[in-house]
Amino acid sequence: MERRSFFKRGALAALGGLVLPQFDLQAQTLGEAHKNKRAKNIIFMVSDGMSFGTLVMADLYLKRKFGRPSAWMGLYENNLAQRAVMDMASASSVVTDSSAASSSWGGGVRVNNGSLNISPNGKENMPILQKFKKAGKKVGCVTTVMINHATPAGFCTWSKSRNAMDEIALNYTELGFDVMLGGGSKYFDPNHRKDKKDLFETLKKKGYTVARTRAEMEKAPTNKPLYGLFAEEALLYSIDREQSSEDKAKMPTIAEMTAKAIEQVKNHPKGFVIQVEGGKVDWAAHGNDIGALLYDQVAFDEAVKVAIDFAKADGNTLVVITSDHGNANPGLIYGKTCNDNFDRLQNFTHSNDWILQNINPNDSVAKVREHIAQHCGGMNLTEEQAKELLAYYSKAERSEEGLYNYKHLPYRLFAELQKAHTSVGWISMDHSSDYTELAMYGPGSEKLKPFMRNTDIHNFLLSAAEVSI
Repeated sequence: MERRSFFKRGALAALGGLVLPQFDLQAQTLGEAHKNKRAKNIIFMVSDGMSFGTLVMADLYLKRKFGRPSAWMGLYENNLAQRAVMDMASASSVVTDSSAASSSWGGGVRVNNGSLNISPNGKENMPILQKFKKAGKKVGCVTTVMINHATPAGFCTWSKSRNAMDEIALNYTELGFDVMLGGGSKYFDPNHRKDKKDLFETLKKKGYTVARTRAEMEKAPTNKPLYGLFAEEALLYSIDREQSSEDKAKMPTIAEMTAKAIEQVKNHPKGFVIQVEGGKVDWAAHGNDIGALLYDQVAFDEAVKVAIDFAKADGNTLVVITSDHGNANPGLIYGKTCNDNFDRLQNFTHSNDWILQNINPNDSVAKVREHIAQHCGGMNLTEEQAKELLAYYSKAERSEEGLYNYKHLPYRLFAELQKAHTSVGWISMDHSSDYTELAMYGPGSEKLKPFMRNTDIHNFLLSAAEVSI
């Protein structure tokens, strides 16, 4: 046995001698291609609230349905990206919120949950897009939620509270940024603002093109700065948008917004820096909404492909892909029917949010069962399960709450019922302390260390672009 083990080890060692240099060569080629090059441009991409299980399920979905990996995981499979994990703790907790997370990158300092670029001692930290703007670059943000929401705001401005949405929108109009695309039009609208200020008019007077639809965005000239606001609050979940020709005509996808943002700034001689956020991945995780989560992560991945394709052709662009924190930690659960159950998601047509909003207390049990089967890939609730779900709507006080559950819909109950049909389980309806996934492609990526503290990113980006402010 010892002799056989010896020869086995010898054979493996010999095989390693033949194979490993090939991998070393690939790694060296990757590093050499970008070594000592300045990142003229940076595209910083955030799938907000993406636990690792979310990334995995999106990759599995694409492989099982289309026979290809996600753009993100494809970078790993083809040894094209540097990879690390990142500690995202805030100043006040090992479990961060989005404003503190974005501020750690944007301002380079850990702040308390709920605040934007203001240290616990009250010091205001200049956000990174303001620094890049001062250095002469074009800058901007893309998001599927409100443009003045926590993650974009952490790169743009400071505030004692992430909830000061009117104030943040007003601050934006003074920044002179070059392209801002997402939702949140109500915060610029005099009919919704407490101070009645018309920020659309303010932007137009400052020379901005203001787009309110996908078509207006697409035809916006590249020689003027651009604001595109396509919903009063957040944009629709991708899965819901796809079911409405009217919504598809009005709302661009995150990939389309990313492509337009790049088009607006790509010819600037001093380069550009843009942040791209898949913000509703987080909202879906808060609601344990598997259809919304999966399809929004896939939509974000399409934006990753847009960025990587540009960076490959350009040769001077650093693409950073990450998440700000975990959320609800979803994942596939072992079982004989796991594969078939997971494949049901290929036939989902709407988010749980949409499905639950379209159930009424007077609906019959049969109608509820038919409604859910139609939109959840044939999911067959028992009569008892349908009665349990329907009973929730008859309660005088609906007990379920959550960060984005404004209508107190039975998200948790429905996710629990879905688990037997999709094999997807959740640990909670809130953020988690997971170290987040971090990938980089392009100039400067070769300097990425395997473990990063969130605040290190601030100076890493400035150094990669050779900007000192």
